[in-house]
Amino acid sequence: MADEAKSGGGLSFKPMDQFEVKSLFGGEVGMFTITNVTLWLALAVLAVIGLLVLTTSKRETVPGRGQSIAELMYGFVYKMVEDVTGKDGIKYFPYIMTLFMFILCANFLGLIPMSFTTTSHIAVTAVLGFGVFIAVTVLGFALNGAAFLGLFWPTSAPLPLRPVLAVIELISYFVRPVSHSIRLAGNMMAGHAVLKVFAGFAQVAAIAPVAIVGVMAIYGLEVLVSAIQAYVFTILTCVYLKDALHPHH
Repeated sequence: MADEAKSGGGLSFKPMDQFEVKSLFGGEVGMFTITNVTLWLALAVLAVIGLLVLTTSKRETVPGRGQSIAELMYGFVYKMVEDVTGKDGIKYFPYIMTLFMFILCANFLGLIPMSFTTTSHIAVTAVLGFGVFIAVTVLGFALNGAAFLGLFWPTSAPLPLRPVLAVIELISYFVRPVSHSIRLAGNMMAGHAVLKVFAGFAQVAAIAPVAIVGVMAIYGLEVLVSAIQAYVFTILTCVYLKDALHPHH
């Protein structure tokens, strides 16, 4: 996982090389080039299909491992959507479930040695984040009309403060997709970069035992972070959906 380059008797690490987009068949990367990003995005989609479709195609009264995991994920996300958005948000459960499973599978696939972490790229997470933002905004106006703008006008605040708070709310609203996407990409990139640095230090005999312990600890932390980031992205999506469904709450 780490590159070693000896220069002046020392080690030179390049932890960001693992995030480089490369063509699978050589040549320059263009708009329609099949890259490592394309490959691992496709694998994430296949992983979701395999987990949610193939393992439940022959449902049994006593579920197997795959069906048990699929049912556990289904119940977890369903409860999240119901608790945050209420009964009105249940109809949008398939979209939120798809988001959660895709991010979760992409995050976990990125932990495989020599793999590519697609969710560490802002280009990927921005599509997800802005997709949620546009969908929620369109839905808010479609369901509430001009009343959706009430989300930016805090009626509970004193009248002189409302214009100032309205500007703050408006800015906060349009920052949502940026923070939504950067949070996921930043956490995944930072963890993998640190992991590669420790893996590089493991090549130095004097500190190899400590470095190996560090790699194990960080890898375990990255497993936890991968699950937490999928959860955070999903629950924020539920919060934004709740604002679209109930802008006056």
